[in-house]
Amino acid sequence: MNVLFLTILRIDDINDRGIYPDLLRKFSHEGHNVYIITPVERKHIRKSILVRKDNVNILKVKTLLLQKANPVGKWLYNYILGWQYFVVIKEHLPKVRFDLILYSTPPITFSNLVRYIKQQHGALSYLLLKDIFPQNAVDLGLIRHGGLLHKYMRIQEKKLYAISDYIGCMSPANVEYLHKNNPEISPMNIEVNPNSHELFEEPVTEFMKSQTRLNYGIPPDVTLFIYGGNLGKPQGIDFVVNFLESQKGRNECFFLIVGSGTDYKKIELWLAREKPENVRLIPEMVKREYNKLLRSSDVGMIFLDQRFTIPNFPSRLLSYLEYRLPVLAATDRNTDLGEILENNHFGIWSESGDIQTISQNVRQLSSDPDLRSEMGKNGYRYFLNNYTVDHSYNIIMKHFEN
Repeated sequence: MNVLFLTILRIDDINDRGIYPDLLRKFSHEGHNVYIITPVERKHIRKSILVRKDNVNILKVKTLLLQKANPVGKWLYNYILGWQYFVVIKEHLPKVRFDLILYSTPPITFSNLVRYIKQQHGALSYLLLKDIFPQNAVDLGLIRHGGLLHKYMRIQEKKLYAISDYIGCMSPANVEYLHKNNPEISPMNIEVNPNSHELFEEPVTEFMKSQTRLNYGIPPDVTLFIYGGNLGKPQGIDFVVNFLESQKGRNECFFLIVGSGTDYKKIELWLAREKPENVRLIPEMVKREYNKLLRSSDVGMIFLDQRFTIPNFPSRLLSYLEYRLPVLAATDRNTDLGEILENNHFGIWSESGDIQTISQNVRQLSSDPDLRSEMGKNGYRYFLNNYTVDHSYNIIMKHFEN
């Protein structure tokens, strides 16, 4: 089977770790021919090129614009990218007949491209719904509800849903939200297809943990709380700073923040001003080095802005579960992340903005190593039963059984 994956993320090597390379690698290992269409900024490439290795083909598309940080800039970038993809697919893959089209949100601007490929190839289209746009931008105050831009983007969103044969959602709350707000979509076409990883077993010893902590100047005997990922509007960084402020002086705990994003500076400026001894901020790093920090940590943290009305489900949860870390989550009330981690006993949840409760949760986790160990094992078990690429692959492939 020929599988086409359309993405706005840069993928140079299918062997990289991530929810998309891991899933595509699974398709490759199962004997399917995989075609990845990925953007590369023009400063990095002279012209669009097709790179082939075994049954994996990566078409690197020279992009005309840099991706902007604001919603309008992102939309314009993604809209133009869809037309570029149309041109390069016809140029570089004229004889390939696709059986399956995979694509994710963001963006919401690929509906015309997907429709054309479906009509020309008779392919099945499968949307991996990772972001509900434009409502997420409305929630964060980035665009106005009911304004012209919102109405136009909502039309584009509905067009994408309409052209999709199936829509895989990250969690049950996402399925419920999508159906409630888009009743024209048949319930038969919406299903849970969660974020997933290929499992890599890595040996972890106490010596390795202590060496990593030593290298980064982290005390060996503290409970290490780690956050890794985006540091932007969706994370509610003002609350994150207030939370870290409330933990100053707690010498039994250490808080490590790793990542990048539009609000990185807020944490950096707070650190420069307050100089807390138990908080450290590290810019985004390569995956291998970040994994060393993960396996040296005791608790994984997740933050989401309390204004969200859409049920986000951050993929960083997967790495925490893989490394048997209990989860400390502070999110909005509309995601079912807290419900899932508490019902399955691999983490503790509080509402974003509630400093008192999250501080109590920190105390509970930092003072009870047996609880952390039990939650870590529960999370790893839950990962094996729900979040491996085998599950995602099988959910997609069942639609070809008939």
